[in-house]
Amino acid sequence: MSFTNELNIASIIDAEVDAVVKLWQRCDLTRPWNDAIGDIARARGQTNSDILVGCLDNVVTATVMVGHDGHRGWVYYVAVDPERQHSGYGRTMMRAAEDWLRQRGIEKIMLMVRPENDRVRAFYRAAGYDEQPRVVFARWLDGRPMTP
Repeated sequence: MSFTNELNIASIIDAEVDAVVKLWQRCDLTRPWNDAIGDIARARGQTNSDILVGCLDNVVTATVMVGHDGHRGWVYYVAVDPERQHSGYGRTMMRAAEDWLRQRGIEKIMLMVRPENDRVRAFYRAAGYDEQPRVVFARWLDGRPMTP
């Protein structure tokens, strides 16, 4: 547990799951083809991933899902309550994810942003991240058509 920028940051607990999903929905991070509850369960069920939750006065305010494949770290579901955005909490959560990865010997962090999401791209640039041109290939293993 740590106290950074007023946020109490710790691994998600059972009592926070519903609030985390609601935060992700308010931040427009959920998609119909992704099961947020399932994503939380999978992240919590592994030793190479976690969901860090930042609380203010015991209220879920920010999150980041962090994990690694043994080589690169990845972040997902970076969220800050819309009423608290532009307060530094997004950067605080990213630093917490970076620290989580460093503690596990992971040296590089990766994330994906849709090309049209200029606001989020600007956030990561301001936080010191560089864009690396890559082509991402994907396939649903159950055979359904590709989603955007």
